Amino acid sequence: MKTKTFLTVQILILLMVPLLSRAEGGKSQVPLADPYILLDGDTYYAYGTNDANGIRCYTSSDLRSWKYAGLALNKANTTEKQWFWAPEVYRIGGKYIMYFSANEHLFAATATSPKGPFKQVGTYQMNNLIGDEKCIDSHVFIDEDSTAYIFFVRFTDGNCIWQAKLADDFITPVAGTLRKCFAASQSWELKMGRVNEGPNVIKQGRRYYLTYSGNDYRSQDYAVGYATTTNIARSIWTKFTNNPILRRWDDLVGTGHHSLFYDKEGLLRIVFHAHNSTEEVHPRLMYIGTMEFRGSLLKMADEPIIRPEISTSVGVNNIPSEPQEPAIYNLAGQRLSKKAHGISISQSQGRTRKELRL
Repeated sequence: MKTKTFLTVQILILLMVPLLSRAEGGKSQVPLADPYILLDGDTYYAYGTNDANGIRCYTSSDLRSWKYAGLALNKANTTEKQWFWAPEVYRIGGKYIMYFSANEHLFAATATSPKGPFKQVGTYQMNNLIGDEKCIDSHVFIDEDSTAYIFFVRFTDGNCIWQAKLADDFITPVAGTLRKCFAASQSWELKMGRVNEGPNVIKQGRRYYLTYSGNDYRSQDYAVGYATTTNIARSIWTKFTNNPILRRWDDLVGTGHHSLFYDKEGLLRIVFHAHNSTEEVHPRLMYIGTMEFRGSLLKMADEPIIRPEISTSVGVNNIPSEPQEPAIYNLAGQRLSKKAHGISISQSQGRTRKELRL
């Protein structure tokens, strides 16, 4: 009997190992909603929704220990006074561009450092397309040929996702390129309102993946799904039939509004927010998971969720100064270097690297 009982316990332990390995346990200490992470040099920079006075920045060398680096964007450097949401930051040429929502409109700001200070450029970014109509959640995707697209949310059918091309300044939308991507349609997106928001685009092979959040952010079933296309300019997107791909992960609820990026080891990461607890929504907290492509499918990998900690001992090392040459970096790890005779693209996907000449 003792031998049989011992073997039963061993089997139970073995069955539990995969479940235990998925969760590191603990609660994130980084209070960022709608989070975005930029890898620049050897440093990760995290931005998100949190502060009434602007956009905060946190820095890390390992994605686990983070240090508060102050306000990257102070509202004193904008025309707006409230609701600073969902920022993204790109290094383009000799400057950094932050795309953000404020007072339910879209704006761009520039700085010479990823820590700021960012200063607003012009007025409403979408003014020449939709005037002063409200819109939120901008995301910029830069293709391999340097064509830039902006994806964002309009309130034309609940919260729905639209796109447009950007001019060579990577800020100004091009007239005549406004296209609707899609609105809420799948049952999981309709549990609390009609919500598709927080767009993010990544390319794998010839296929573009537009990941997004569905359902109201206050719902514990706020989640992430995706749609695909092979022609980004036409904006004909097909939603994945088995959405969502991230919902109620481990002990976390309200898992949504994310961004994708490649880490230093070439792993595809997803940074997202979750509710403070199963009882309270706010303040929402930042978590980091791992994603992977399995054939044409995009899935959450069966890896532990990183639950960031705040550390006063983590410094910001190797912050790059002005780039040696004008460059564009996108979230897929691509560096697009403009030269007199053309554009050289250095593309890093995972652990492979290839040099292209256009």
